[in-house]
Amino acid sequence: MTAVVSDLAALRSSRAALATLLMVMVINMLGFGVIVPLLPFYARSFHAPVWEIGLLFSAYSAGSFFGEPFWGRLSDRIGRKPLLVSTVTANCLCYLALAFAPNIFVGCAVRFLGGMCGGNSSVVQGYIADVTPVEYRSGRMAVLGAAYNIGFIFGPGLGGLLARPGEGPAGFQLPLLVSSGLAGLSALGIFLIVRESRTHVGHAAVQGPNRWTMTGRALRHPVVGRLMLLTFVAGLAFNGIESTFGFWASHRYNWTPANIGFCFTVAAITSALGQSLLTGTLSRRYGQAPMLAFGIVVTVLCLVLQPLSPIGATTVAIMAVMSLGQSIAFPNTSALISRSTDPDRQGQMLGLNNAMGAIARLIGPQAALALFYWSPNMPFYVGAVVTAPAILLALAAGRAAQRVSPER
Repeated sequence: MTAVVSDLAALRSSRAALATLLMVMVINMLGFGVIVPLLPFYARSFHAPVWEIGLLFSAYSAGSFFGEPFWGRLSDRIGRKPLLVSTVTANCLCYLALAFAPNIFVGCAVRFLGGMCGGNSSVVQGYIADVTPVEYRSGRMAVLGAAYNIGFIFGPGLGGLLARPGEGPAGFQLPLLVSSGLAGLSALGIFLIVRESRTHVGHAAVQGPNRWTMTGRALRHPVVGRLMLLTFVAGLAFNGIESTFGFWASHRYNWTPANIGFCFTVAAITSALGQSLLTGTLSRRYGQAPMLAFGIVVTVLCLVLQPLSPIGATTVAIMAVMSLGQSIAFPNTSALISRSTDPDRQGQMLGLNNAMGAIARLIGPQAALALFYWSPNMPFYVGAVVTAPAILLALAAGRAAQRVSPER
């Protein structure tokens, strides 16, 4: 009886910790969502050529490439909360600096620092893994994704309303200042409310090998290595589409930033609903790897169909279905990694996987922009071809996970 009461208390504590973290991350991601759809137009306000627009997108990802494994490994050692407070605070300052950037090159430098400071997804994922039993991790990683998507539900529409592209760079100051304020509020919430999840911070066992040694081990790991490659190839396509969608929609339908913000909002609502209502249940019923593969199949089909869409409403619908497929798929990546690695290495391994996503975000926008200016529909078709092998990688990782994963 005592054990049952203890288990129930632990479950309630786990839920409370998750709810608190998600509450403040919603506020943080709302600020992020305000800015992302506006970036192509922000770059154009400086009369930037194509390569500089690609550089602005890629700078954040380059920073994330260095930040993700570093923060993940450090959070394994000193705890999750201190790094969440410091990185979100730094992101607040980067939004503020971006609002007053005098030229595109300063904007790129600020975006690089923002990416490095904002590359804390592995810390958040590590926190969730710390407080969640293994069988519920897909569902809770999905709820984290839903919290992120709430920012994209309201953020893009808000950014589209606040931006004044006709005023040049000054026309983007207000949405950037709003983003800075929301990040600052989020950092304060983490400091005041969120409790530390690590119970053995500072333990010698987590000092361990450096990043490059662990990268080699991760790539050779039968589960983590396949999932890192999957994250890279799928990220190439998705981030390429994200960076060119505004230009494609403007070329195809003469859409404004407000129209594009609306499309992103609909896609985010669909994704949040899928992550909240479907992902955890489907993953527990059918398995994490099969649902990862299924979501990628849906994504590939949508990439092929999007250039064929006859009207704007169809485009919005296809974007929504693609977001639903991704919402079902990608929380399982983090769950499979967390269940296949040592608890004292979870933050670092998740960070290395996120770094692969950062490399994809670094390369994807540049490649997609080049493809777009060759042919506007080409990023969709090439993205489908690049993403398709990830289906096989997901299934192979699932088979390997059954052999090597300790049930914790």
